[in-house]
Amino acid sequence: LAEKVGKDTVLAQIIKMVEEAQGSKAPIAKMADIISGYFVPIVIAIAIIAGLAWYLSGESVVFALTIFTSVLVIACPCALGLATPTAIMVGTGKGAEYGVLIKGGEALETTHKIQTIVFDKTGTLTEGKPLVTDIISANQFDKTELLRLAASAERGSEHPLGEAIIKKALEEDLELFEPENFEAIPGYGIEVKIHGKKMILGNKKLMCEKGIPITLQADSDHLAEEGKTPMFIAIDGKLAGIIAVADVLKENSRRAIDKLHDMGIEVVMITGDNKSTAQAIARQAGIDRVLAEVLPQDKAEEIRNIQEEGRKVAMVGDGINDAPALAQADIGIAIGSG
Repeated sequence: LAEKVGKDTVLAQIIKMVEEAQGSKAPIAKMADIISGYFVPIVIAIAIIAGLAWYLSGESVVFALTIFTSVLVIACPCALGLATPTAIMVGTGKGAEYGVLIKGGEALETTHKIQTIVFDKTGTLTEGKPLVTDIISANQFDKTELLRLAASAERGSEHPLGEAIIKKALEEDLELFEPENFEAIPGYGIEVKIHGKKMILGNKKLMCEKGIPITLQADSDHLAEEGKTPMFIAIDGKLAGIIAVADVLKENSRRAIDKLHDMGIEVVMITGDNKSTAQAIARQAGIDRVLAEVLPQDKAEEIRNIQEEGRKVAMVGDGINDAPALAQADIGIAIGSG
């Protein structure tokens, strides 16, 4: 069954976008058109005056025409009007060859002015495929049961950390329960009921908000310093343990950041992770500045703050929650896999 055909297919839409980009005008091209609009009539007038002056001074018609043509050819700014659209056409076409869709000439022109690039962490700098590395229980709670309950609770979640916990439980052949009353709390974690037990899974801020005492603070700090993300699990109002998840850097992230530094561009990382985990990842990647514990809805505000420092900002992200920040930045770079 063909769902879409002809102009409705993704390929047709990509081709249309590239064609529109190639036909678009950058601000500098518009300026070239304005200059040409004044410059060309002036050049024609000078060429006519020069030709007439030589003819009236006694030279032949052929000589006067030669002077007229010479002034016209040398002074007329053909390159001014042709070079910019040609550069846009070549740039967008080459980009498409390498899988980069450039929306238009204005984006191309603005990009070379960028002073700061802000990277989302998960799935952009990192693989976006986190793995469970540690399970630490509190109050002699059974680790296997802790993993089973956590994975059961995360069955309704689409968060990469939740998927990592489910994957670990399935690898250990654990039978999962069906969660009840599932509620996602964006930027914090989840709340769910399993077999009458009220479970809360999420970051430290969520535990504090729910009034749950954190008895494993030292363990949490140690995990964060290693670049792991500690996920706290509370059952019926008491901390049951921590499941640590690590998301490794992409193979080329460090190289890309070094290249940006060579170009004199400041590199910033933005993430919802706690400060210790974010700093550990930033050290591995060689990042200048870290914006940690940022909720999805606050990313655009952080971009605005950098712009208020008088800097031109590009935002690089891969998720739907990055969309407001991508729109706020001077240049938004949305990637499928980077």
